[in-house]
Amino acid sequence: MFQPNMFESPHLLDMAHKTPENELEIIRDMDEFESKSGTDIMEAPSGDDQEDPNQRPRKKQYHRHTQHQTQEMEFFFKECPHPDDKQRKDLGRRLGLEPLQVKFWFQNKRTQMKAQHERHENSQLRTENEKLRAENIRYKEALSNATCPNCGGPAAIGEMSFDEQHLRIENVRLREEIDRISGIAAKYVGKPMISYPYGTPRSLDLGIGNFGTQTGLVGDLYGAGDILRSVSGPTEADKPLIIELAVTAMEEVIRMAQAGEPLWMPSPDNSTEILSEDEYLRTFPRGIGPKPLGLKSEASRESAVVIMNHVNLVEILMDVKQWTSVFSGIVSRAVTLEVLSTGVAGNYNGALQVMTAEFQVPSPLVPTRENYFVRYCKQHADGTWAVVDVSLDNLRPSAISRCRRRPSGCLIQELPNGYSKVIWVEHVEVDDRAVHNIYRPLVNSGLAFGAKRWVATLDRQCERLASAMANNIPAGDVGVITTPEGRKSMMKLAERMVLSFCAGVGASTTHMWTTLSGSGADDVRVMTRKSMDDPGRPPGIVLSAATSFWLPVPPKRVFDFLRDENSRSEWDILSNGGLVQEMAHIANGRDPGNSVSLLRVNSANSSQSNMLILQESCTDTTGSYVIYAPVDIVAMNMVLNGGDPEYVSLLPSGFAILPVGPTHHGGGIQEAGSGESLLTVAFQILVDSVPTAKLSLGSVATVNSLIKCTVETIKSSVGGENA
Repeated sequence: MFQPNMFESPHLLDMAHKTPENELEIIRDMDEFESKSGTDIMEAPSGDDQEDPNQRPRKKQYHRHTQHQTQEMEFFFKECPHPDDKQRKDLGRRLGLEPLQVKFWFQNKRTQMKAQHERHENSQLRTENEKLRAENIRYKEALSNATCPNCGGPAAIGEMSFDEQHLRIENVRLREEIDRISGIAAKYVGKPMISYPYGTPRSLDLGIGNFGTQTGLVGDLYGAGDILRSVSGPTEADKPLIIELAVTAMEEVIRMAQAGEPLWMPSPDNSTEILSEDEYLRTFPRGIGPKPLGLKSEASRESAVVIMNHVNLVEILMDVKQWTSVFSGIVSRAVTLEVLSTGVAGNYNGALQVMTAEFQVPSPLVPTRENYFVRYCKQHADGTWAVVDVSLDNLRPSAISRCRRRPSGCLIQELPNGYSKVIWVEHVEVDDRAVHNIYRPLVNSGLAFGAKRWVATLDRQCERLASAMANNIPAGDVGVITTPEGRKSMMKLAERMVLSFCAGVGASTTHMWTTLSGSGADDVRVMTRKSMDDPGRPPGIVLSAATSFWLPVPPKRVFDFLRDENSRSEWDILSNGGLVQEMAHIANGRDPGNSVSLLRVNSANSSQSNMLILQESCTDTTGSYVIYAPVDIVAMNMVLNGGDPEYVSLLPSGFAILPVGPTHHGGGIQEAGSGESLLTVAFQILVDSVPTAKLSLGSVATVNSLIKCTVETIKSSVGGENA
């Protein structure tokens, strides 16, 4: 039977009154001690004094420390609060104090710090206790006003389960919190937040049927309540603005993902969809403000069915490390600045994060796009999850942005057998005038940064992850790999190689590279950095060179030529004319071009030892990569036996192949299209194994010559006379 005081906890409520009197006295004594900056020492009585009981005890003497002595001991205390005998003697000798004086000072200091810490904890407990008292009062008041969902009359609490009681109470609390935040937001933005739709009454009206889906009034608000559960943010003034933007962006992305004409219109050749800007402004009058002068709009939408369940997809998108890893070809850098809400019920439902990210095309000729935005994740009534982004540039004073992210994101719908349907919406406003002319058609088409590239990358990476998690060795895998552990270690090493390549091939300004002048060619970017403590890189000076150029050849032909071990000796100086043999092969998806290989180069010169090369090739409808790195034979044997690949040194080089623009059949690398390609070539080479050495101009000239020679060889091998 329900008791009126079921929410009260006498032990919890009395917690603040448990401080003993002697503890308070210690605190007062410590305050007095702090003001004196000295040490009290009681001198021990001598043997004669002990024999005479009538002898008056010697008076306690107080030794005042100088400011210098106190400062020195304070500094030492920060480093070592518990000095041993030797340290006390050394410190006392340096400061002109007895070891006993030093010992007593440190004892008193530790007591003081403990008392201050306990006083701070008591203050926190007292504050938390007051919050619990107020919450208990709200709970009881809400329960006393509860109504029966069937008849509308007063509810007998015994008729409801505890979960139902808690949800009803929680709904009241969320309404109060939303009203409070709405009032704050109105002061800053001059308008209230989203009102309750459909005239929802103010009473406790959650139906019993809503409890299973965790929806109801909060769901009608596109999840604003979930944000407010644990919101804490940059400033009090920014919180309501961020919440309003996130909730509005969630509503906008859902509608844009599901809308048809007239919002989305087919292109003249029916190959893509085009967003009608006039219809967009009429449909979504609220937003992040008008388009700034000098920026142009880019909007795209794409959908696909991927081999991953919805829970894992949401986790990838909300975990910045996984997100950067999966989309390494698109995201060159990403940081979560602050987590405003971690979500509820042990998942990301209601999670809210303030982030910054830099988006790239794998070429030094295309500037990166940097965004400062909020990311909001929400589970909706039909089981669909949505993850949306929207720029927060208006919260940064005097911020001049070259790229602004209007509400963008994806809807994830669960399908049987571990599959998910993803609908992706990408909508930005950007100044792309710095893009090189040969990449401008690709960028203008949306294949460079648009939804098609995000979805194609996600689809390919989902297949790769599914392959990596396989517990058995598929029949398509051949070679020296004999155990599932060895297979996983080799794939993990290849993943690190791809991440390292993508991080150094783009035009990001945040990488630890220094551009050198006088490289000898305007279209070749040469950079250097010192590698010292990174276990995944050999120590010394590492030189990187990258260039991009146009080829009058279909992308698929270039990709097949570069990944084929039989044609490798035509362009790879490492092979030195030797025979290249594939020792291991791991298939990474439906396309035969997606694979990880271990190649052995049999030197044509009998006096030279053979060499191993780790290579990963990957392709999708928007681009492809061939990335490789020489590996040590001993280290690679350890990896093939299932060892940790993190400490294997890698210096990846390779190629990024992109179409010049979309084809009439949807665009991408699989179709011949216009028969033109954009190829980026990048090398990372250790030029000196001594990190303190200075880079010579001869090393720069050698690397520059290497990359130009490789480019000319590829042009002559696959480009024909027109290259």
